[in-house]
Amino acid sequence: MKEITARQREVLQYIKTFIATHKFPPTIREVSERFTISVKGAYDHVKALEKKNFIRCNNNRSRSIEVLEKSGEDNELVVRVPIIGNVAAGKPLFAEENFDGVVPIPFEFVRKGKHFAVYVKGDSMTGAGIMDGDIAVIRQQSTADNGDIVIAMVEDAVTLKRFYREKNRVRLKAENPAFPPIYTRNVRILGRLAHLVRNYE
Repeated sequence: MKEITARQREVLQYIKTFIATHKFPPTIREVSERFTISVKGAYDHVKALEKKNFIRCNNNRSRSIEVLEKSGEDNELVVRVPIIGNVAAGKPLFAEENFDGVVPIPFEFVRKGKHFAVYVKGDSMTGAGIMDGDIAVIRQQSTADNGDIVIAMVEDAVTLKRFYREKNRVRLKAENPAFPPIYTRNVRILGRLAHLVRNYE
């Protein structure tokens, strides 16, 4: 990583502290208010940090700053992927109240696209090796191919299932024979499963 200025280091530390405290990143405006500088000045500092590979941003949404860090043991670059909690129907996926912490993921695993993570609840996907308590890392997208494992919103519930588009409906199939498939005509795809994180402790 390239060296950064003293002010850029202060901005970076503020971003890290903000994420640790609030479980989601600050907006550019919040950075500007913290350092009593213009929004343009805050934007320039953030873009400089991004150019030097200290953070990554998505300009399509306001709370989009991801901190890139090197892990202690092997100096590997990691991304702090936000963990999304209970997503309510009608509310944006990245609404502040949905954030439930972060999980560090090697940068190589999430190089392409925007990612978020969710805690797996229940045993409906054990046949695919997805266990209760796992953290599912999801690539954010609104479409899916048949056979993809997706996070989908059906009515007011978010579910992790295998996706199949049929003639007049969508089938969301569990990977456990104890759970019947969900048939629906009204489904919103939030993303596709990219990786799993499991804690063995």
